[in-house]
Amino acid sequence: MLEPERLERIVHKGPKDVVTEVDHLCEELILGAIRRRFPDDAIVAEEIFRIPERYKLVAMQVASGTGERPTATVELEIDGQRSRQTGHGDGPVDAAYRTIAAMIATKSRLHAYIVKAITGGTDAQGEVTVRVEEDGRTAIGQGADTDIIIASAKAYLNALNKLAYWQQRGKIGVLPDNDTCNP
Repeated sequence: MLEPERLERIVHKGPKDVVTEVDHLCEELILGAIRRRFPDDAIVAEEIFRIPERYKLVAMQVASGTGERPTATVELEIDGQRSRQTGHGDGPVDAAYRTIAAMIATKSRLHAYIVKAITGGTDAQGEVTVRVEEDGRTAIGQGADTDIIIASAKAYLNALNKLAYWQQRGKIGVLPDNDTCNP
């Protein structure tokens, strides 16, 4: 049962929205039940949650050309520590992805790679969307940049950050079996 002093605490979301602690607890109960029933589905809500960036792109240099072996030198911040590595691939994006994968030690597989232009002209902004799978979980990542190789790295890291977050949390959004509105 909630103590009276806990019932008085409220959070003002906006000028007309008042949300009590009981509202938050009941929302957790309802969302927990939905997540247990549909563990592989996402819940679309009115508020945005940003996945923490465990892996951040600091710098990247890619070399590719006729008769050259595509090479990528990638500098990442991994859990707050900077790391730099060079790797090779079948093309510039593959070199970047293989280097990132080696740095993070991921066993993920790339299932989709989509490129589209956001703006036009020679300085066009490109957007890359990737679908990555690891251990039965699939994550979609997105990245944008005027350099399509950088956009590709950002999209890949975005997907890997999601996989790392879900792996760290265990089963997505599952509350303990004994969850109720009574804390």
